Amino acid sequence: MAAQPSRLNIYDAVAANRWRTVALVTVFTGLLVALGYVVGEVFAPGGGVAMVPLALGFSGVSATASYFAGDKLVLAQSQARELAPGAEPQLRNIVETLSIGLGIAPPRIYVIDDTAPNAFATGRDPKHASLVVTRGLLDKLDRTELEGVIAHEMSHVVNRDIRVMLLVTVLVGTVALLSDWMLRSFAWGGGGRRGRDRGGGGIILIIAIALAILTPIVATLIQLAVSRQREYLADASGALLTRYPLGLANALRKIAADTEALEVANKATASLYIANPLKDAPRALDGLFDTHPPIAERIRRLEAM
Repeated sequence: MAAQPSRLNIYDAVAANRWRTVALVTVFTGLLVALGYVVGEVFAPGGGVAMVPLALGFSGVSATASYFAGDKLVLAQSQARELAPGAEPQLRNIVETLSIGLGIAPPRIYVIDDTAPNAFATGRDPKHASLVVTRGLLDKLDRTELEGVIAHEMSHVVNRDIRVMLLVTVLVGTVALLSDWMLRSFAWGGGGRRGRDRGGGGIILIIAIALAILTPIVATLIQLAVSRQREYLADASGALLTRYPLGLANALRKIAADTEALEVANKATASLYIANPLKDAPRALDGLFDTHPPIAERIRRLEAM
Protein backbone atom coordinates (compact mmCIF):
# COMPACT_ATOMS: atom_id res chain seq x y z
CA MET A 1 0.00 0.00 0.00
CA ALA A 2 1.42 3.40 -1.02
CA ALA A 3 2.46 5.71 1.81
CA GLN A 4 0.20 8.69 2.31
CA PRO A 5 1.84 12.11 1.94
CA SER A 6 2.50 13.87 5.23
CA ARG A 7 -0.01 16.59 5.98
CA LEU A 8 1.01 20.16 5.22
CA ASN A 9 -0.24 22.94 7.51
CA ILE A 10 -1.77 25.67 5.33
CA TYR A 11 -0.76 28.46 7.71
CA ASP A 12 2.84 27.23 7.71
CA ALA A 13 2.84 27.05 3.91
CA VAL A 14 1.57 30.64 3.61
CA ALA A 15 4.16 31.97 6.09
CA ALA A 16 7.05 30.02 4.55
CA ASN A 17 6.33 31.25 1.03
CA ARG A 18 6.07 34.86 2.20
CA TRP A 19 9.48 34.65 3.85
CA ARG A 20 11.06 33.01 0.81
CA THR A 21 9.78 35.84 -1.38
CA VAL A 22 11.09 38.49 1.02
CA ALA A 23 14.49 36.78 1.01
CA LEU A 24 14.61 36.61 -2.79
CA VAL A 25 13.62 40.27 -3.23
CA THR A 26 16.23 41.28 -0.62
CA VAL A 27 18.94 39.40 -2.54
CA PHE A 28 17.70 40.99 -5.75
CA THR A 29 17.93 44.51 -4.30
CA GLY A 30 21.43 43.76 -3.02
CA LEU A 31 22.41 42.64 -6.52
CA LEU A 32 21.18 45.93 -7.98
CA VAL A 33 23.03 47.93 -5.32
CA ALA A 34 26.27 46.04 -6.02
CA LEU A 35 25.95 46.56 -9.77
CA GLY A 36 25.15 50.26 -9.33
CA TYR A 37 28.16 50.72 -7.05
CA VAL A 38 30.57 49.04 -9.49
CA VAL A 39 29.18 51.05 -12.43
CA GLY A 40 29.82 54.26 -10.48
CA GLU A 41 33.35 53.21 -9.56
CA VAL A 42 34.23 52.27 -13.14
CA PHE A 43 33.00 55.47 -14.78
CA ALA A 44 33.78 57.93 -11.97
CA PRO A 45 36.37 56.80 -9.40
CA GLY A 46 34.82 57.30 -5.97
CA GLY A 47 31.35 57.66 -7.47
CA GLY A 48 30.06 54.23 -6.58
CA VAL A 49 28.09 55.39 -3.54
CA ALA A 50 26.46 58.19 -5.55
CA MET A 51 25.37 55.77 -8.26
CA VAL A 52 23.42 53.51 -5.89
CA PRO A 53 20.57 55.98 -5.10
CA LEU A 54 20.42 56.92 -8.79
CA ALA A 55 19.88 53.28 -9.76
CA LEU A 56 17.27 52.76 -7.06
CA GLY A 57 15.59 56.08 -7.95
CA PHE A 58 15.34 55.10 -11.62
CA SER A 59 13.73 51.81 -10.58
CA GLY A 60 11.27 53.70 -8.39
CA VAL A 61 10.19 56.04 -11.19
CA SER A 62 9.74 53.13 -13.61
CA ALA A 63 7.79 51.16 -11.02
CA THR A 64 5.49 54.09 -10.30
CA ALA A 65 4.62 54.55 -13.98
CA SER A 66 3.91 50.84 -14.40
CA TYR A 67 2.04 50.74 -11.09
CA PHE A 68 -0.70 53.07 -12.29
CA ALA A 69 -0.99 52.05 -15.94
CA GLY A 70 0.15 48.43 -16.11
CA ASP A 71 -3.24 46.77 -15.51
CA LYS A 72 -4.94 48.69 -18.32
CA LEU A 73 -2.22 47.68 -20.77
CA VAL A 74 -2.46 44.01 -19.75
CA LEU A 75 -6.26 43.96 -20.09
CA ALA A 76 -6.10 45.57 -23.53
CA GLN A 77 -3.33 43.25 -24.70
CA SER A 78 -5.28 40.21 -23.48
CA GLN A 79 -8.43 41.32 -25.36
CA ALA A 80 -10.44 40.98 -22.16
CA ARG A 81 -13.97 42.39 -22.11
CA GLU A 82 -15.75 43.36 -18.91
CA LEU A 83 -18.55 41.03 -17.91
CA ALA A 84 -21.97 42.44 -18.70
CA PRO A 85 -24.38 43.05 -15.79
CA GLY A 86 -26.32 39.87 -14.97
CA ALA A 87 -24.05 37.64 -17.06
CA GLU A 88 -22.44 34.52 -15.57
CA PRO A 89 -24.35 34.54 -12.26
CA GLN A 90 -22.39 31.56 -10.86
CA LEU A 91 -19.08 33.31 -11.43
CA ARG A 92 -20.39 36.54 -9.89
CA ASN A 93 -21.71 34.64 -6.88
CA ILE A 94 -18.33 32.97 -6.30
CA VAL A 95 -16.45 36.27 -6.61
CA GLU A 96 -18.82 38.10 -4.27
CA THR A 97 -18.77 35.30 -1.68
CA LEU A 98 -14.97 35.08 -1.64
CA SER A 99 -14.71 38.88 -1.49
CA ILE A 100 -16.82 38.88 1.66
CA GLY A 101 -14.52 36.23 3.15
CA LEU A 102 -11.48 38.39 2.35
CA GLY A 103 -13.10 41.62 3.50
CA ILE A 104 -12.56 43.42 0.18
CA ALA A 105 -14.79 44.90 -2.51
CA PRO A 106 -15.45 42.49 -5.40
CA PRO A 107 -12.96 43.02 -8.25
CA ARG A 108 -14.14 43.91 -11.72
CA ILE A 109 -14.65 40.75 -13.77
CA TYR A 110 -13.40 40.29 -17.33
CA VAL A 111 -13.74 37.44 -19.82
CA ILE A 112 -11.41 36.39 -22.64
CA ASP A 113 -13.30 34.66 -25.43
CA ASP A 114 -10.96 31.70 -25.80
CA THR A 115 -11.68 28.03 -25.16
CA ALA A 116 -8.34 27.40 -23.38
CA PRO A 117 -9.02 27.27 -19.61
CA ASN A 118 -7.02 29.88 -17.68
CA ALA A 119 -7.30 32.97 -15.47
CA PHE A 120 -5.31 35.83 -13.99
CA ALA A 121 -5.72 38.85 -11.72
CA THR A 122 -4.26 42.31 -12.09
CA GLY A 123 -4.47 45.69 -10.40
CA ARG A 124 -2.27 47.57 -7.95
CA ASP A 125 -4.34 46.84 -4.84
CA PRO A 126 -7.70 45.30 -3.79
CA LYS A 127 -9.54 48.56 -4.52
CA HIS A 128 -8.31 48.57 -8.13
CA ALA A 129 -8.32 44.84 -8.85
CA SER A 130 -9.54 43.07 -11.95
CA LEU A 131 -10.19 39.35 -12.32
CA VAL A 132 -9.89 37.78 -15.79
CA VAL A 133 -11.14 34.32 -16.78
CA THR A 134 -11.33 32.61 -20.14
CA ARG A 135 -14.50 31.19 -21.64
CA GLY A 136 -12.85 27.78 -21.54
CA LEU A 137 -12.40 28.01 -17.76
CA LEU A 138 -16.12 28.71 -17.29
CA ASP A 139 -17.14 25.89 -19.63
CA LYS A 140 -14.75 23.16 -18.45
CA LEU A 141 -14.64 23.50 -14.65
CA ASP A 142 -17.32 22.64 -12.12
CA ARG A 143 -18.24 25.01 -9.30
CA THR A 144 -15.73 23.78 -6.69
CA GLU A 145 -12.92 23.85 -9.25
CA LEU A 146 -13.88 27.32 -10.45
CA GLU A 147 -14.06 28.48 -6.84
CA GLY A 148 -10.53 27.15 -6.25
CA VAL A 149 -9.17 29.08 -9.24
CA ILE A 150 -10.95 32.31 -8.27
CA ALA A 151 -9.71 31.98 -4.67
CA HIS A 152 -6.14 31.55 -5.99
CA GLU A 153 -6.40 34.67 -8.16
CA MET A 154 -8.02 36.79 -5.45
CA SER A 155 -5.26 35.67 -3.09
CA HIS A 156 -2.80 37.23 -5.53
CA VAL A 157 -4.71 40.49 -5.05
CA VAL A 158 -4.80 40.51 -1.23
CA ASN A 159 -1.20 39.26 -1.01
CA ARG A 160 -0.14 42.24 -3.17
CA ASP A 161 1.54 39.83 -5.59
CA ILE A 162 1.02 42.16 -8.55
CA ARG A 163 2.93 44.84 -6.66
CA VAL A 164 5.74 42.45 -5.74
CA MET A 165 6.13 41.14 -9.28
CA LEU A 166 6.03 44.68 -10.64
CA LEU A 167 8.91 45.63 -8.33
CA VAL A 168 10.90 42.57 -9.37
CA THR A 169 10.25 43.16 -13.07
CA VAL A 170 11.43 46.77 -12.81
CA LEU A 171 14.54 45.68 -10.90
CA VAL A 172 15.30 43.18 -13.68
CA GLY A 173 14.92 45.95 -16.25
CA THR A 174 17.21 48.28 -14.31
CA VAL A 175 19.87 45.59 -13.93
CA ALA A 176 19.70 44.82 -17.66
CA LEU A 177 19.96 48.53 -18.52
CA LEU A 178 22.98 49.12 -16.27
CA SER A 179 24.71 45.99 -17.55
CA ASP A 180 24.10 46.89 -21.19
CA TRP A 181 25.32 50.44 -20.60
CA MET A 182 28.51 49.19 -18.97
CA LEU A 183 29.25 46.59 -21.65
CA ARG A 184 28.69 49.12 -24.44
CA SER A 185 31.05 51.55 -22.72
CA PHE A 186 33.71 48.85 -22.49
CA ALA A 187 33.24 48.15 -26.20
CA TRP A 188 33.73 51.85 -26.97
CA GLY A 189 36.83 51.88 -24.75
CA GLY A 190 35.75 54.53 -22.23
CA GLY A 191 35.26 52.29 -19.23
CA GLY A 192 38.44 50.36 -19.95
CA ARG A 193 40.59 53.52 -20.11
CA ARG A 194 39.19 54.81 -16.84
CA GLY A 195 39.87 51.45 -15.22
CA ARG A 196 43.48 51.42 -16.39
CA ASP A 197 44.12 55.05 -15.37
CA ARG A 198 43.37 54.51 -11.69
CA GLY A 199 45.18 52.51 -9.02
CA GLY A 200 43.69 49.07 -8.57
CA GLY A 201 41.46 49.76 -11.53
CA GLY A 202 42.21 46.42 -13.10
CA ILE A 203 40.50 44.53 -10.30
CA ILE A 204 37.46 46.80 -10.40
CA LEU A 205 37.33 46.42 -14.17
CA ILE A 206 37.37 42.62 -13.98
CA ILE A 207 34.61 42.67 -11.33
CA ALA A 208 32.60 45.12 -13.43
CA ILE A 209 32.79 42.97 -16.57
CA ALA A 210 31.85 39.84 -14.61
CA LEU A 211 28.86 41.62 -13.01
CA ALA A 212 27.76 43.11 -16.32
CA ILE A 213 27.62 39.65 -17.88
CA LEU A 214 26.29 37.63 -14.93
CA THR A 215 23.84 39.94 -13.13
CA PRO A 216 21.16 39.98 -15.88
CA ILE A 217 21.18 36.17 -15.86
CA VAL A 218 21.06 35.96 -12.07
CA ALA A 219 18.38 38.69 -11.95
CA THR A 220 16.18 36.79 -14.39
CA LEU A 221 16.57 33.57 -12.40
CA ILE A 222 15.57 35.41 -9.21
CA GLN A 223 12.57 36.96 -10.99
CA LEU A 224 11.39 33.52 -12.06
CA ALA A 225 11.99 32.11 -8.58
CA VAL A 226 9.91 34.90 -7.03
CA SER A 227 7.15 34.21 -9.57
CA ARG A 228 7.11 30.52 -8.64
CA GLN A 229 7.03 31.28 -4.91
CA ARG A 230 4.08 33.66 -5.39
CA GLU A 231 2.19 30.88 -7.17
CA TYR A 232 2.79 28.51 -4.25
CA LEU A 233 1.68 31.26 -1.86
CA ALA A 234 -1.52 31.91 -3.82
CA ASP A 235 -2.26 28.17 -3.91
CA ALA A 236 -1.91 27.95 -0.12
CA SER A 237 -3.85 31.19 0.49
CA GLY A 238 -6.62 30.12 -1.87
CA ALA A 239 -6.90 26.74 -0.15
CA LEU A 240 -7.09 28.54 3.19
CA LEU A 241 -9.88 30.75 1.87
CA THR A 242 -12.07 27.95 0.47
CA ARG A 243 -11.07 25.35 3.10
CA TYR A 244 -11.12 22.86 0.20
CA PRO A 245 -7.65 22.41 -1.37
CA LEU A 246 -8.89 19.62 -3.66
CA GLY A 247 -11.03 22.09 -5.60
CA LEU A 248 -7.94 23.93 -6.84
CA ALA A 249 -5.97 20.69 -7.21
CA ASN A 250 -8.64 19.24 -9.51
CA ALA A 251 -8.83 22.50 -11.45
CA LEU A 252 -5.06 22.52 -12.02
CA ARG A 253 -5.25 18.91 -13.16
CA LYS A 254 -7.86 19.82 -15.80
CA ILE A 255 -5.97 22.93 -16.92
CA ALA A 256 -2.74 20.94 -17.28
CA ALA A 257 -4.50 18.20 -19.26
CA ASP A 258 -5.87 20.74 -21.76
CA THR A 259 -3.36 21.05 -24.61
CA GLU A 260 -4.82 24.19 -26.21
CA ALA A 261 -2.60 27.28 -26.04
CA LEU A 262 -4.20 30.62 -25.20
CA GLU A 263 -3.98 32.70 -28.38
CA VAL A 264 -3.81 36.15 -26.75
CA ALA A 265 -1.04 35.18 -24.31
CA ASN A 266 2.63 35.91 -24.93
CA LYS A 267 5.96 35.73 -23.11
CA ALA A 268 5.35 39.10 -21.45
CA THR A 269 1.97 38.16 -19.93
CA ALA A 270 2.41 34.39 -19.41
CA SER A 271 3.54 34.74 -15.80
CA LEU A 272 0.24 36.41 -14.84
CA TYR A 273 -1.89 33.32 -15.51
CA ILE A 274 -2.64 30.56 -13.02
CA ALA A 275 -0.83 28.10 -15.33
CA ASN A 276 1.47 28.55 -18.30
CA PRO A 277 -0.91 29.55 -21.14
CA LEU A 278 1.62 28.96 -23.91
CA LYS A 279 1.79 25.18 -23.47
CA ASP A 280 5.51 25.16 -24.30
CA ALA A 281 7.19 21.82 -24.83
CA PRO A 282 9.26 20.64 -21.84
CA ARG A 283 12.88 21.78 -21.88
CA ALA A 284 16.01 21.10 -19.91
CA LEU A 285 16.32 23.14 -16.70
CA ASP A 286 12.61 24.01 -16.71
CA GLY A 287 12.80 24.18 -12.93
CA LEU A 288 15.02 27.26 -13.22
CA PHE A 289 13.51 29.03 -16.21
CA ASP A 290 9.76 28.49 -15.79
CA THR A 291 7.48 31.24 -14.50
CA HIS A 292 5.26 28.64 -12.79
CA PRO A 293 6.07 25.73 -10.49
CA PRO A 294 5.42 22.24 -11.89
CA ILE A 295 1.70 21.51 -11.89
CA ALA A 296 2.34 18.06 -10.40
CA GLU A 297 4.16 19.58 -7.42
CA ARG A 298 1.42 22.17 -6.87
CA ILE A 299 -1.19 19.41 -6.90
CA ARG A 300 0.91 17.30 -4.51
CA ARG A 301 1.16 20.17 -2.02
CA LEU A 302 -2.55 20.92 -2.22
CA GLU A 303 -3.48 17.28 -1.69
CA ALA A 304 -1.18 17.18 1.33
CA MET A 305 -2.97 20.08 3.04
